[in-house]
Amino acid sequence: MNGRRAVGAEVERAACAHLEAAGLRLVAANVGYRGGELDLVMLDGDGPARTVVFVEVRHRRSSAFGGGAASVDAGKRRRLVLAAQQFLAGHRALRDLPCRFDVVAAEGDPAAPRLDWLRDAFRADD
Repeated sequence: MNGRRAVGAEVERAACAHLEAAGLRLVAANVGYRGGELDLVMLDGDGPARTVVFVEVRHRRSSAFGGGAASVDAGKRRRLVLAAQQFLAGHRALRDLPCRFDVVAAEGDPAAPRLDWLRDAFRADD
């Protein structure tokens, strides 16, 4: 694993732990499809009130250029929506649940990043 991938994996683990501590449950991580990848797929809530949460984790050493959240542009959002559709097509049990797209913007040291969780950061129809 190259340095950049190792940093990404470390930050994604920190983001996952942060979200799990907030009550979300991990379903899948680093699911790749042609045209896009889902960093984390999680469930929020229990029973019929469950929501499938597609989480994009973005790390920047600093916020000098707008930080991680600013890097989720229209093209990236389109690729995430497409990957989410492909994921749901292959997971019958989750297909009819409501979905949302969150972004975790991480900044600083990958071993102990500052995390900013943006719930419902964008909509599939944005």
